[in-house]
Amino acid sequence: MTTLKWIAVVAAVVWCAGAAGAVFASDDKQPKNEAKHSRDEAKQASKAEHKVNINEASQAELMKLEGVGAGMAKKIMAWREAHGPFKRLHDLEKVPGVGREVLEKNHGRIAVK
Repeated sequence: MTTLKWIAVVAAVVWCAGAAGAVFASDDKQPKNEAKHSRDEAKQASKAEHKVNINEASQAELMKLEGVGAGMAKKIMAWREAHGPFKRLHDLEKVPGVGREVLEKNHGRIAVK
């Protein structure tokens, strides 16, 4: 048998053993990585359920967004009062101190109504 065929056979055996181990491991308890992944999914789902309408949100509601503290929330509210309601999500970047990273961190959590 050539070296390439031996490598293929060993890889197949390791792959099968790994798949069987994963099945047995899931019967006993979730591995740490899978448990963490399911917690992260649950956290993201709960965040997605409660969208923050930036045109009506109070300071406390705005502070629920990642990267938005008390000062930033006040700036958003002041900009909204001075310029009227936000027409689209990216208008939030017009507020001094709010950058693209705030929008990216809160993707799917901000509403404009």
